[in-house]
Amino acid sequence: NMTGNRIKEAREAANMTQAELAERAGITRVSLSRIETGANPNPSVQTAIRIAKTLGVSMDFLFLQ
Repeated sequence: NMTGNRIKEAREAANMTQAELAERAGITRVSLSRIETGANPNPSVQTAIRIAKTLGVSMDFLFLQ
């Protein structure tokens, strides 16, 4: 799960917990956990944009392999 790993990597580099990132991005921690672990490998575009903006990374970084 490349996307989940990249989100987790960027989140940890930003010194954020899942709860902090989820709150700032306006999603639930459970949703974020499911994305990071691969249980939900295809988040909605809106969710992906919120995560990328919150982490200060590009959509390309999160999704291009």
